[in-house]
Amino acid sequence: MAEQGRDNFRDTIGTLNKEGKRAWVFPKKPDGKWYTYRKYVSYVLLAFLFSAPFIKINGNQFLMFNVLERRFNIFGFPFWPQDFHLFVIMMIIGVVFVILFTVAFGRLFCGWVCPQTIFMEMIFRRIEYWIDGDRGKQIRLQKMPWNAEKIKKRVLKWSIFFIISFLIANVFLAYLIGSDQLMRYIYEGPLKHLSTLISLLIFTGVFYFVFAWFREQVCIIACPYGRLQGVLLDNKSIIVAYDHKRGEKETGRAKFKKNEDRPASGKGDCIDCFQCVHVCPTGIDIRNGTQLECVNCTACIDACDHIMESVNLPKGLIRYASEANIEKEEKFKFTPRLKGYTAVLGILIAVLIGMLFLRNDVEANILRLPGQLYEHKAGNMISNVYTFKLVNKTVDDIENVSFKLLSHKGNIKLVAHDGFKVKAKAFAEGTLFVEVNASALEGDKDRIEIGIYSGDQLIETTTTAFLGPRSYN
Repeated sequence: MAEQGRDNFRDTIGTLNKEGKRAWVFPKKPDGKWYTYRKYVSYVLLAFLFSAPFIKINGNQFLMFNVLERRFNIFGFPFWPQDFHLFVIMMIIGVVFVILFTVAFGRLFCGWVCPQTIFMEMIFRRIEYWIDGDRGKQIRLQKMPWNAEKIKKRVLKWSIFFIISFLIANVFLAYLIGSDQLMRYIYEGPLKHLSTLISLLIFTGVFYFVFAWFREQVCIIACPYGRLQGVLLDNKSIIVAYDHKRGEKETGRAKFKKNEDRPASGKGDCIDCFQCVHVCPTGIDIRNGTQLECVNCTACIDACDHIMESVNLPKGLIRYASEANIEKEEKFKFTPRLKGYTAVLGILIAVLIGMLFLRNDVEANILRLPGQLYEHKAGNMISNVYTFKLVNKTVDDIENVSFKLLSHKGNIKLVAHDGFKVKAKAFAEGTLFVEVNASALEGDKDRIEIGIYSGDQLIETTTTAFLGPRSYN
């Protein structure tokens, strides 16, 4: 790993050497209170991630993002292309929430919740510790020539990585096409769905590449959140921070010497053991200050606390704190900036809840057939031709569907037949004629209201334009 000092740490990243080539990071296995908490959180999130596509609520998959068919399920609620505005509002709410959370607590999301970090640190990295050993053994294995031991460990590790990547790809596919569809493909066999199998192998290759090779570079290079963090953070944000006032004091850091009177010497509490650097999964020195590479994983907190205990110094040299807390011992405050973001978030959530309550289970669109004018019929009737599309967002079939004219006296005739069915989570479309007596028209373009019925029950209403002759104003 490249050496980063106090003067050049912002000029380069810790995963590049002097020649600009990749410097592999071999983080020490973390251990401590915060790491234990992160494991518990990770277990819950992993259980949720792997089970969510297979949980059903009222027959709807709990989470599904079927981009190809433009169907989405969010917490069991189905969303169709007609509900795209709701999906956009939810995405904006997510962005505002991340902004609010970052302003208050820094990059906490990355270290505790981000799937990249959870998979990397809690699955792939732990398998690596089990096979290759801790930091020292991994470095020695890397430098070792390709003998039987190295080949055995590499093949075992890479094979397990590939199997897990394949499993993750399957779960990812369940989110995209639906778990029922995925299980059907599995039962029917891969040879009957070669295109899906190829897509699955491509996803597997991407996941394998990310977790076996690219690793922390995702957080450092690919993810834009680290750059966003620099814009959002201020000196009141709670982050994983090094207490430089306590760590440096008058004369700076110094190695620990047994039986020394450290406070009297003016030396800082930091004994320059580099344990916080060795345990960092992105290869930075937290003592240099806030850096975009820091994912707030707390590994350095646990490592530093362990060292402080061993040398009988107070813990918390590295801790969750703000710059204002370190410099002026200020406590966390709900600043006007946070209040503003909270107000915006509250308004967006209120708007979303209101729109969800106003959302209908059946979406009806009735449009005049393009290029068609009105037609005179017997009995002074004017006829217009329309196309209709009914979307059933529920998990039940809608039986005996019919149309009735609500705003004017007249008739509606389907091209096919009355009383058709709209299947669950599907749509029906067709053509119909609307006939209105010319005397009931107020101009050459009237708005008419049409009711959609299931038997005798009105399930939806919609309006559309009706063309008539100018002479009947």
